[in-house]
Amino acid sequence: MSNTGLSKWDVADYLKTEEEMTLYFEACLEENDPQLIAHALGDIARARGMSQRKAWP
Repeated sequence: MSNTGLSKWDVADYLKTEEEMTLYFEACLEENDPQLIAHALGDIARARGMSQRKAWP
């Protein structure tokens, strides 16, 4: 398959307000999936500038 020129979508780029972050986290909690909840916490941390997405060495 060829590269179509699309970039990866990252929810952290779109979580701008505390309300948006809260609603996102609440929606993830409703799924009752520990991995999704952990990922959502990482997304929120990145949205707040608390961490960066890095590859492990």
